[in-house]
Amino acid sequence: MKLKEASEPSSSSNSFLNPSKRSVVLEDNPLKMAELTTTKLNAESHLLLDQPLLRLPHEISRRNFKTVQKHVEKEKEAVLSSLKSTANASLTGQDAAASVASLDAMIERMQGLKRKMETIHDDEKKLHQQSTKRIQHLADLFEIPSLADVKYEEWSKIRLNRLLVDYLLRCGYEDSARALAEEKGIEDLVDLEVFVECHAIEESLRTEKKTARCLKWCIDHRPMMKKVNNSLEFELRLQQYIELRRDGKVLEAKKHAQRFIIPQIDSRLPDANRAAGIMAHGPETRAEPYRTMYSQSRWNSLADLFVKTHHELFSLPSRPLLHIALSAGLSALKTPSCHSKYASSTANASSSTTTVCPICSTELNELARNLPYAHHTKSNVENDPVVLPNGRLYGRDRLFEMSAKVGLPDGLVKDPTTSELFGYGDIRKVYIS
Repeated sequence: MKLKEASEPSSSSNSFLNPSKRSVVLEDNPLKMAELTTTKLNAESHLLLDQPLLRLPHEISRRNFKTVQKHVEKEKEAVLSSLKSTANASLTGQDAAASVASLDAMIERMQGLKRKMETIHDDEKKLHQQSTKRIQHLADLFEIPSLADVKYEEWSKIRLNRLLVDYLLRCGYEDSARALAEEKGIEDLVDLEVFVECHAIEESLRTEKKTARCLKWCIDHRPMMKKVNNSLEFELRLQQYIELRRDGKVLEAKKHAQRFIIPQIDSRLPDANRAAGIMAHGPETRAEPYRTMYSQSRWNSLADLFVKTHHELFSLPSRPLLHIALSAGLSALKTPSCHSKYASSTANASSSTTTVCPICSTELNELARNLPYAHHTKSNVENDPVVLPNGRLYGRDRLFEMSAKVGLPDGLVKDPTTSELFGYGDIRKVYIS
């Protein structure tokens, strides 16, 4: 779109300001400039924000499958080995009571495997139920033809509630998140248990300063962590080593290092070297990097590393989905005028205008300040636009109407944003091409 200014009118003749004498010059179809944005729903673009909705159940199902596979292989090898030994012993004249006891032990092992399988099977059924409802929730979106449809408003409310639950869970408000999910009936559309477990392990590191719970989680997810070469388990072992040295248990610290740190020296040589230096520096040392390694802030770093690892393994975004959606919405509505010194009256008491722009509101103006502007390919301009000497563009009729309402004498107009006064001769006509 191009804006062209007409030649400045003389003070004695302002024919372009008079509707009866005004001429119209068009270099483009004005209907194209006033084209309204379509209300057709693009379901695919909506799903960009909802990818974790299906990814998480998939990742948990894959983890459960690996767990079942590991249990079956372990018990199969143990039972087959025991069965072979029992059979050979019975052929060599072993006492029948010993053979029966061996068979009973094998049966007990298989019953233990069955109980584990039943527990995992119950989890799988729950995951399938969640996945079914989540797929149906997303499928409902493709049945909505327009953004103006009342069904879209209902679907959007469900998603907003999901985002709020996700935000509450990430902030540690588990009871509030659960209460909201139960009230709205969206328990199967949110990941309560996953975030509850994550927050409990995070707090065990950050507050309780204990590694046992997080180490158990690492052992359960070790195959997945090895694939991405994650260092969380090594860092936890290193922290155990540091705590042993802090407590003066030098012998136990050496044994711990030989078991957990030295075997990884090839892949983590710098960390292993620093661990070796810990033996020569006590907790009161001021030498770096040992002072930092003894620092209590290291527990916070471990907690942050766990959360990052947890979200990566389960394909969860590092930021709350509510932040992502809010950032996108604010950027889509943000314009340069939203943060000018002549902002609307809701954010600037010196302005004489009012606005319904949410970015100009007191609540959102500062929040959107550092966000980028949206890419707009179309603009809507008021009919018969004119430009004032300060560079602001208004529709001629609206400008004159507002100036008349404030009681200005003939020949003067008032900028509704800056409250500046200008004469008719200062106004220039703008042509759109």
